[in-house]
Amino acid sequence: MQRKECVAMLLAGGQGSRLGVLTKKLAKPAVPFGGRYRIIDFTLSNCNNSGFDTVGVLTQYQPLALNTYIGIGSHWDLDRKNGGVTVLPPFVKEMGGEWYKGTANAIYQNIEFVDQYKPKYILILSGDHIYKMDYSLMLDFHKEKQADATIAVIEVPWQEASGFGIMNTAKDARIVEFEEKPKVPRSNLASMGVYIFNWELLKAYLEEDERNPRSSNDFGKNIIPLMLEAGQRMFAYPFKGYWRDVGTIESLWQANMDLLLENPKLDLNDQKWRIYSVTPHQPPQYVAPSARVNCSLINEGCMVFGNVYHSILFPGVDIGKGSTIRESVILSNVKIGKNVIVERAIVGVETIIEDNCHIGCKENSCPEDCSRITVVEGNIIVPTGSFIKKDCQLVGKAG
Repeated sequence: MQRKECVAMLLAGGQGSRLGVLTKKLAKPAVPFGGRYRIIDFTLSNCNNSGFDTVGVLTQYQPLALNTYIGIGSHWDLDRKNGGVTVLPPFVKEMGGEWYKGTANAIYQNIEFVDQYKPKYILILSGDHIYKMDYSLMLDFHKEKQADATIAVIEVPWQEASGFGIMNTAKDARIVEFEEKPKVPRSNLASMGVYIFNWELLKAYLEEDERNPRSSNDFGKNIIPLMLEAGQRMFAYPFKGYWRDVGTIESLWQANMDLLLENPKLDLNDQKWRIYSVTPHQPPQYVAPSARVNCSLINEGCMVFGNVYHSILFPGVDIGKGSTIRESVILSNVKIGKNVIVERAIVGVETIIEDNCHIGCKENSCPEDCSRITVVEGNIIVPTGSFIKKDCQLVGKAG
């Protein structure tokens, strides 16, 4: 096997339970985003755009849709004879097998996969964040600092810092302390879940961690504190661009709404850093004379006869006459009847909302608290005249 300087390992096995019904049958990295993407598209595109051509994708929870979507990696130009994308689910060995117990254990179980490329460095990534980042610049930083490990960090609002892994650093960016979700943070430098390690050193720590029966086998809880305690050279790589952890319904909805600004911080039209996805192959969208569309992303295959304000329509969505969609995300192939109102909601794929329904916060009925988002599960029928109030998750019958 051709030797690689750096191999990327993308952790994509998480359930993302805080996304509720959206991850009931789907791994979090496979959740649709931004009109035509899935969350994992951003990390895979970053790998390609950064010149990293060897990527292991570790899957576990509800892998069918995600594995099918990734395929051989051709949509991200990562179908290579030497390297490319390799999907890595848990597997049975001679002495038995087990599920991935944690992020560190997932890499530990795939040491042989990494070793075949004899890399000097390994890039560890999370498949559930929205951002554009040149990993090659981070690798240059890692080499320049002669680091043993480098962790990408971003400044988050102080009031949100307790929800992240926080780095306390010296003036030269060397990490002196790591706190996992501290109650009283002393820094607002949050870990982005992007790590570069010297592979041989990390491998030794993974093996040591695996021998500890009390370990959670997690990078944040175990490996990073262990390396800091041992005095390894660990540095924080500052990232200044757009980055969002879409781990909750509200953050996912807000990240979608961020795309609707006149000058969005996450520019999807940047031809120098394209975000690739699987093309839906739909006909052009149609906007009827009866329709009103403002500040929205309308994808191919959509038929719009009603009103769409500050919303995102994925491919193949139908909006009936007299209906109004406001500040909402409507996933692929949803059919919305006549005189329907959908406000501050996410509607799952293939769902049918019949005539005269009201989904979400009633207009002008709760002006002080419209922050909570209503979610409708995919593949269900919402009967004529239904009212689904704000902050609800509408689930279909168990199949």
